[in-house]
Amino acid sequence: MAARSPSSLAPALTLAYALLVAYACLHPLTGWRDSGLPALDWLWAPWPKYFILEDFLFNILGYLPLGLLLAASLPRHWGFARKAMVAALVAGLFSFGLEALQNYLPSRVASNLDLGGNAAGGLLGALAGARWGDALLGPQGRLQLWRARSVIGGRSGEAGLVLIGLWLLGQLGATDLVFASGDLRSLLGIPAPLPFRPERFIAFDTALAASGLLAIGLFVRCMTRGPSPLPVLLVIALGIGAKSLATWIFFEPGAPLAWLTPGAERGLLIGGGLLLPALLLPRLAQHAIAGTSLLLATALVNLIPENPYLPFDRRLAGFSNVLNFHGLTALVDSLWPYAALAYLSALGLWRGEHLAGPSARAGRRL
Repeated sequence: MAARSPSSLAPALTLAYALLVAYACLHPLTGWRDSGLPALDWLWAPWPKYFILEDFLFNILGYLPLGLLLAASLPRHWGFARKAMVAALVAGLFSFGLEALQNYLPSRVASNLDLGGNAAGGLLGALAGARWGDALLGPQGRLQLWRARSVIGGRSGEAGLVLIGLWLLGQLGATDLVFASGDLRSLLGIPAPLPFRPERFIAFDTALAASGLLAIGLFVRCMTRGPSPLPVLLVIALGIGAKSLATWIFFEPGAPLAWLTPGAERGLLIGGGLLLPALLLPRLAQHAIAGTSLLLATALVNLIPENPYLPFDRRLAGFSNVLNFHGLTALVDSLWPYAALAYLSALGLWRGEHLAGPSARAGRRL
């Protein structure tokens, strides 16, 4: 097990990314039926009357990481050409399968142009992965060395890294507040239980931002080694950057810091003030606080009144891939804290020695 774990990060990331791509391409996964047309008729369709360059570029960019991760997952002794060819072929076949399935979804349109963009992105990623994948994700690659040095070992460490990646993806959502995850209310179409009032919204926003910041900070702490706060600060900075990017793209007037409402600003200050001393606590206490903060933040996000300050830019509805991406981020963002709570519970059962701290570990060895 220990011999295999250093090389398993790339396959784990590949599987996670492929599942995300599949969901985005088949969203909303309902209404399956036979269109009555030949199954592969879309392959020979003429050039579309309306060509949206942004959609085509989105297809290329969406499959580029898949090609890179596929190439990085292939055996190290394979040559550059073999890795690139196999990874590009697998990415192309994966895209072909998803486009063929779209033919049975009334809300989706199978497209040879989409297939071409996906295949091009997969090829570019495969070339990059064949060239640099081993140096980045191989057994002695930079990410693997960092992972062995900074993240707990085994599958639990890899699962934690995947969850951090999903959390960052969720921060790119177009409708939620900063660090707000677990919104089953929107996912299930349930109306807000409380009417909007400015003072009420600010209070909820403050508590939500503070508990969300404390939860993600201590979640990262529970899956990392050593006392350094740098991984925690890096993930929080990336989350704020992702939220700013999403706000700049999806909301009017396009200000990247429009998410920084008075409640969010106050909550981040409070959460930061609580997180810093919490990083000095024993691991077991950090683990408990992380779970409690996650539960609190999830409850708050389902109770907070609707946010009237960040209206979605409806002009983006013309770009189908933007809506697919929004559906993906909404699902990930809604389900993330429940997966994170399950992970923390499993971490406590399987890696109690890691959480107990060095003195307890020494005592157990004696």
